[in-house]
Amino acid sequence: MKLRIGFHVSIAGSIDRAVDNALALNCTAFQIFTRNPRGWKSKPLDEVEVNRFKEKLLKSKIDVNDICAHMPYLPNLASPKEDQYNKSLQILIDEVKRCDTLGIRYLVVHLGSHLGSGIENGMKRLVDACLKARDLSKTIILLENMAGQKNSIGSSFEELRMLLDMLNDDRFGVCFDTCHAFAAGYDVRMIDSILEEFDNKVGFRNIKIVHLNDSKSDLKHNSDRHEHIGLGYIGEEGFRNILHSRLNTLPLILETPIDERRDDKDNLNKVLELLK
Repeated sequence: MKLRIGFHVSIAGSIDRAVDNALALNCTAFQIFTRNPRGWKSKPLDEVEVNRFKEKLLKSKIDVNDICAHMPYLPNLASPKEDQYNKSLQILIDEVKRCDTLGIRYLVVHLGSHLGSGIENGMKRLVDACLKARDLSKTIILLENMAGQKNSIGSSFEELRMLLDMLNDDRFGVCFDTCHAFAAGYDVRMIDSILEEFDNKVGFRNIKIVHLNDSKSDLKHNSDRHEHIGLGYIGEEGFRNILHSRLNTLPLILETPIDERRDDKDNLNKVLELLK
């Protein structure tokens, strides 16, 4: 079985550079932002860059089903504030169209915060936005499980199941983040039992992409703080279990830090070591 693994890679300079950056890291999967992730505005995609992106991807032999885009950070699709919600919806619509243009099948979406308006109101806002975007694109929207921060949506398997039921369409799925699950109280160090629970409550088949991250915070601390593989609270033994579970049949995307302790290649080497 071929391991499909990679990183969130930069598009700096030109969006097709993402493929170059992925190949330089020996990636067999990768994730990108299609635009500046920390702003509300974006430049239209350049046709020449788009064509180069597609050509490089085709030559790279990285399967198009093993790459994804990620929504920018600012949108809150569960917001009760009309202005914020409308701007967030517009970015979601723009992003699914950009994915279509680039030939990217999956878009990973943070599920947002209801800001105290209540979980049901937040879910309805989120679902309405996702359905509007679905009708304008072929992109499959992936709901990313969250860490359980105050007023957040989608940190529990039950909430993910509710959202998928409300969406009621195979063109939605899940991006499973190991750090977020751990922070939300699911002890992924015992991954087989966690995946059994996920399968019973949500359905393993709904997971299309895995975010492979260790956690700087302990179990059930509801904190979204990623750590190098094996150096956080999930630890080496926890990741050895994860990497020998059913999750290794899916594209694995690392969103680990880069600092004086490790870079991306070091984290990839650690994953390969734990797989032995």
